Amino acid sequence: MNFNVAVIPGDGIGPEIVSEAKKVLDKVGSKFGHEFTYKEVLMGGVSIDAHGVPLTDEALETARKSDAVLLGAVGGRVGVDSWYKLPPNLRPEAGLLAIRKGLGLFANLRPAYLYDELKSACPLKESIADAGFDMVVVRELTGGLYFGERKTEEVNGVMTAVDTLTYNEEEIRRIAVKGFEIAMKRGKKVTSVDKANVLDSSRLWQKVVAEVAKDYPEVTLENMLVDNCAMQLVKDPAQFDVILTENMFGDILSDEASMITGSIGMLPSASLAAGKFGLYEPSHGAAPDIAGKNIANPLATILSAAMMLRYSFDLDKEADAVEEAVRQVLKDGIRTVDIMSEGMQQVTCQGMGDAICERI
Repeated sequence: MNFNVAVIPGDGIGPEIVSEAKKVLDKVGSKFGHEFTYKEVLMGGVSIDAHGVPLTDEALETARKSDAVLLGAVGGRVGVDSWYKLPPNLRPEAGLLAIRKGLGLFANLRPAYLYDELKSACPLKESIADAGFDMVVVRELTGGLYFGERKTEEVNGVMTAVDTLTYNEEEIRRIAVKGFEIAMKRGKKVTSVDKANVLDSSRLWQKVVAEVAKDYPEVTLENMLVDNCAMQLVKDPAQFDVILTENMFGDILSDEASMITGSIGMLPSASLAAGKFGLYEPSHGAAPDIAGKNIANPLATILSAAMMLRYSFDLDKEADAVEEAVRQVLKDGIRTVDIMSEGMQQVTCQGMGDAICERI
């Protein structure tokens, strides 16, 4: 099969880590009989330097015409790079918001997986880390409090700020469908997180999610209040498979879930539109202080490419091969400097990509 991938290397370490992810995709293609064609797109600081804006209409259209988008990272050093002297809407990170809106990306996926070989980095007590965990937070990305009407004004002589949390049933239904579809590829359990004991929007959320669940009888659905979920993530993370939740709750919970893995450098992410289209990127930033040194950890980007294989291209076997190669590399004691420990073999960014390819 042939797939067209829009590639956004971006800023900082982005070009280095994306190069290794492409190398891995090409190895998958040669092994399983697929061809990946790449079209490079400028976004972030490099686009500002070239075109004066973080994302051009032409770049967005190139991304829109692709089968999926692979992104490295955007951004630089605040207070150092000239990009941050520009208005906020012209800074590198504004490109991310523009491409998410322009591509209709409404579902954010943030997996959190604890590798046996990296358990010592987990901040939870040993008995919890030993149990391990493998979950994904499915977060609604374009609605809720962050996108509701807001205002700050003086009321009866007192400055008052108002932010509005709004969801309609269609917004909830489409993210719920994504959550259940992903659960069908995993452990077939959805934990829907809300605050239904207080919020009308959460009560509607529960109602619609329950309706969607009827179309997925193989999937177990449970409801959990967000405050309880925050506690359970540090008490017993092994209980979770898919956490399905709204925008603000998902923003907070996905960061909490990433922290208990011990290394954000290992964590992929995806933002999905209707159908199979998605944008895939590591959860970490551009790390400009180590750019060009060939020491960045490309595993989060490589695992993001595996998510692209699974969720946009329905190539589950190929995604499994990449994920298993990552596990094998860690078992073999191969480490980039950020996850290096005594007795392990330290490799460069390029060396890690090579090691993954050797094990596919």
